[in-house]
Amino acid sequence: MTTFERDAKTLELPWPFTGREEELDLVRGSVAGGRHGIVVTGPAGRGKTRLVTEAVRGTDCARAAGTPETRGLPFAAFAHLLPETVSLHRAVQLLSGVRMLLVDDAHLLDDASAALVHQLAVHGRTRLLVVATDGTRAPGAVSRLWTGELLPRLALEPLPREETARLLAAGAGGLEALTVNRLYRLCQGDLRLLRELVGAVREQGLLERVADSAEWEWRGPVPVTATVRERAGDLLDRTGPGERETLDRLAFCEPLPADADTLDLAALEALEGDGLVHVDDHGTARLAHPLHGPVLRAAAGRLRARRLAPTPSDRTAALETETATLTRAIAETDVRTVPAPVGEWLVSEGVGIPAPHAAVRARFARLRGELREAASWAREGLRATSGDLPCGLELTLATAQSGDPGPVVAQPGDSESVVTEAGDPASVVPQTADPVPVVTHAGADDRRSPAASADAGPGDLGSAGCRRDAGANRPSDPSAGPAGRPARPAAGSGTPRPTTPTVPSAGAATWWAAARGDLDAALDAVGAEPYDAVRLGAPDRAVGRLTGVFAAHADALARGDGLALDGAAQALEERGFLLFAAEAYAQASQAHRDPGAARTSRTRAVALARRCQGARTPALSGLVLGELTARQRQIVTLAAAGLSNRQIAEKLTLSVRTVGNHLYSAYARLGASDRDALPCLVELPEAQPA
Repeated sequence: MTTFERDAKTLELPWPFTGREEELDLVRGSVAGGRHGIVVTGPAGRGKTRLVTEAVRGTDCARAAGTPETRGLPFAAFAHLLPETVSLHRAVQLLSGVRMLLVDDAHLLDDASAALVHQLAVHGRTRLLVVATDGTRAPGAVSRLWTGELLPRLALEPLPREETARLLAAGAGGLEALTVNRLYRLCQGDLRLLRELVGAVREQGLLERVADSAEWEWRGPVPVTATVRERAGDLLDRTGPGERETLDRLAFCEPLPADADTLDLAALEALEGDGLVHVDDHGTARLAHPLHGPVLRAAAGRLRARRLAPTPSDRTAALETETATLTRAIAETDVRTVPAPVGEWLVSEGVGIPAPHAAVRARFARLRGELREAASWAREGLRATSGDLPCGLELTLATAQSGDPGPVVAQPGDSESVVTEAGDPASVVPQTADPVPVVTHAGADDRRSPAASADAGPGDLGSAGCRRDAGANRPSDPSAGPAGRPARPAAGSGTPRPTTPTVPSAGAATWWAAARGDLDAALDAVGAEPYDAVRLGAPDRAVGRLTGVFAAHADALARGDGLALDGAAQALEERGFLLFAAEAYAQASQAHRDPGAARTSRTRAVALARRCQGARTPALSGLVLGELTARQRQIVTLAAAGLSNRQIAEKLTLSVRTVGNHLYSAYARLGASDRDALPCLVELPEAQPA
């Protein structure tokens, strides 16, 4: 006998099962006790089979599966479980003794097998796990399992972005945030496509190490693999008059007005009717799937791409529009999702973006709590303009508030900075309070928009929520120069008004001190950013300096009003400030006197914090350390950072014995045996893979 060995490096192993904890519990519960089973449906590649396989792991379960080739053969899916010739009645009798039966690809069952599954569900003696794919015609006996209410149906939703990031971290190693976003956007929940794309990117050497980081990034074209071609088959096979030309124009220049001279309206109507093009209420046409554009661009030859690609001036104009849109959202204290595909496309294709746009994208992401994404945008800006002040500040703030141990760029505005090795939360400790300019978006304009006036909050939102002249960043000033940079003042105009608001570099010092667990130093560093004091638990330092929802948060915290804090958190969440909302809920969990209300607030805080890409701030640490006194929390945080009892005593001006007593009491409350267990308790707990 000949044995063939395969190189272990080429052996593809399944990625660890990650996410879907709630769905997994639901499926397991449906086949436990007196339950009769469940039907799991969803588009191809969504992970249905993997989910049910995990649900029955370790149990005695019989399996059957439909295939396209055997749809004409009676009982083909159950050939290994039934005699060669058998009637439906006899088949039901034989399989009624099976305790649990998993039927995969039920939409491909032959009619006899489908009838057998239906009858088993009617009799109810066998627990059934049935998997079917949406978008294909299933036998009537299969669809009646849920339409006839014989079994409950779980329609599997796409894996959320944060769960996709966890899956990629577990299966592909450390990918930076913009690469994760790109994969998530391209695959739209198709996990099979996700894995194939990651494999192709690796094999073709398209992953590059991010400078001074353990992460990898992917820039450049999308590999057109077999699965990619399969998913885009309807697109590439279009042969109608003008259809391919219309698709290619959208691929290179979307979005475009549907009545544009460059588009064939008849072809556009046909493509929209077939679901390949989407036209919104404003008459703007886009390709229906994010994967279609990269596939069409990859399939176009060089000459065709050169003819269809937008000119540099067109790109600049489109990017300025996006910069203005994001700036307006920040000024109006509403950072809910804003479509901005041009910047994403330029970064994905490896073209790069100017630092001013990158700084705005970084700030917008940071205010939303997307800290790793904010750091990635800031790095893109620094790649374009080394030493750019706003991008450096955004990178510092995002890293200081996250669990990412990567190195941080020293702020050029600081006359002295202590730069330590990567991984030290004190990578940048500004020694002065020199003002650091925030990115300039446009010329000065003192007018406030009605939306901003209705709920005046952090106008510029340099690092949190202090009140500031929002007009300084308004994008409507006609004097604004290209790419969002301020235009030079006209000759004879006199001394120009400053177009760049400033934020003290102490904002960075605040959050690096907080990351080290030194809350006293963090609060001492709070200057022009009073909302930082609220986030750090000292609302008295922000009295009279905030407005709108940020003032409501400060007032509720000062009064210790848990219900009011819940209300402020909800308002922050509705405006897109997810990290701020998580912190407010965490503070509410400590303010509530009712244990049930406290648990509800804590649950909401944890759920939001998990969407904030590794955020580690003092308020979130309080989710774990909430049973401790303020002094105990301070000492435990410092001990978890690696400081000895003597170092803690010197920093807090306490005796070593007092520090030891506080730690001993904290161990008892936290259930920790010694100092080594503290780092795990200080960090926000994350859901573990199943």
